[in-house]
Parts: sequence; structure tokens; C-alpha cells
Amino acid sequence: MSTTVFCAVLLAALLHAVWNALVKGGADKHLGMAAVSIGHVPFALAVLPFAPAVDMASLPWIIASIALHLGYQLFLLAAYKIGDLTQVYPMARGSAPLIVTAYSVFVLGVVLDRLQLLAVLLIAAGIISLALVRKRDGLRNRKAAVLALGTGAFIAAYSLVDGLGARAAGSPLGFYAYVGLGSGFAFGVVTLFMRPDVLPRLVTDGRRMFFIGGGCSFAAYALVVWAFTHAPIALVTALRETSIVFALMIGVFALGERLDLGKLISTATTLMGAILLRAAKS
Repeated sequence: MSTTVFCAVLLAALLHAVWNALVKGGADKHLGMAAVSIGHVPFALAVLPFAPAVDMASLPWIIASIALHLGYQLFLLAAYKIGDLTQVYPMARGSAPLIVTAYSVFVLGVVLDRLQLLAVLLIAAGIISLALVRKRDGLRNRKAAVLALGTGAFIAAYSLVDGLGARAAGSPLGFYAYVGLGSGFAFGVVTLFMRPDVLPRLVTDGRRMFFIGGGCSFAAYALVVWAFTHAPIALVTALRETSIVFALMIGVFALGERLDLGKLISTATTLMGAILLRAAKS
């Protein structure tokens, strides 16, 4: 993984943490998620005229990606309703790199050296261990744990689909612009039936999240999709999940959350994995 790709994915991780912190701080999680998802639309429309045309062979990948992103959003919302945010999120994000790596190695035949595999394991272990550092153990809530792991499966699936789809499209930015348009529209339709009160509030209560959260989310994943075309999908997915470290730092320094020894150890483990990933050969 080159320095450029490494830094791009770290920037994506930071942006991802920012919009998640905004959603976390909101009273209405569905409103926040709707604002972020539908907030992709104006940014996607803005970049489409400047992005190279996508190869039509990528159309099935675009459709599959839209469906998987919608599934991810709905599973995440369901998990947040019954589980603790700081435990559901690490379980979902930490399980995804393991699933992607296993699929890449055993199904796609991607060859990763021992140092790269160790780096992925350390990142996943550090993230998942964050779910264990609080006494209000969401893992004891079996339904929340199942939903969190289901969310991780959707993250893994759309990561693989987007990585392969962006390569087939020949235009990572164009590919994700169409995905952003489709997923924003799909989540809007679902919200219309699930929470019809949410859409009118986007222009009032959700306006800040729509532009800031939507912009950060679109930019973050556009960088990740670009990185998928320049480095192994498994490694990009693992490095992207260091967003949980940035989220933890935002929680401590901006939101006044408590930092204990367990969180420090989990964070250090995740960062060690990121350092090893940078040191490993491409």
C-alpha cells in the first residue's frame, strides 16, 4: 500500500468518524442517518459531470451496492435501537475486515503476507475489544449482538462489491456517485414508509447533518472506493476501520467521554495494526 493510498484511507477514516459522531450526538438516529444518506445526493450530482464515464459492465455492481448499503443502514439502525452505540459500532466495524480478508484469501485467491494478515487481525481485535471495556455489556444482549454482526456482514459485502465494481467501472468516482444517488433515493423511499415525519424535518432539524454529515460521508467513502482500485480490498477495509480510533478521540476530547485503561489498550492495539499495515509490503 503506497503512502498516498495509506493517507487517503486515514483521511477517509477521520471523515467517517466525524459524521458518526454527529449521528451519535443527535436525539433522532433515523433523522441523522436519513440526512447523511440523502445528503449524498447533491454531492453525487455535483461530481458526476466531472467524473469519467463508467463502463456499463459495472451496472450490476452498482445495483448490488445500493441494495447492500440500504441493508447496512437498516441493520445499523435496528441495532442502535436495542444496543449500546459504543458496543454495537465496534462489533460491526471490527468484524467486517475479518470477513473481507477471509473471502479475499479463500475465495478470490488474494495473496497476503504474514505481516499483512497480522495487521488485519490486530486492527479487528483492537476495534472489537472496545465493545468489552464497559460494564454495560451489549454482548449480553443477544439480539443486539446478532444485528451488529449482521451489520458487519453488510459492510464486508458492500466493500467487496464496491471494490470489484469500481474496478469494472474504470471510474471509481463515477461509480460511487451513482451508488450515492441510488442509496440516497432508496433510503428516502424506505424512510417515507417507516418514518414519514423525518423527510420534512431534513430542511429544519436535519439541515446541518444533511450538508456536513452527508458531505463528510460522501467524501470518506469516495476516497475508500478510489483506494479499492489501488490496493487489496482487505487491507483498505481494515485500515478504514481505524475510524473507531478517531471516533474515540472525538468522544474524549470533544464530547467529554471518559477514557480508561481498557480503551487505551484497545486503541493502542488498533494503531499497532495500522503501523504494521503501513510497514508491510504491498
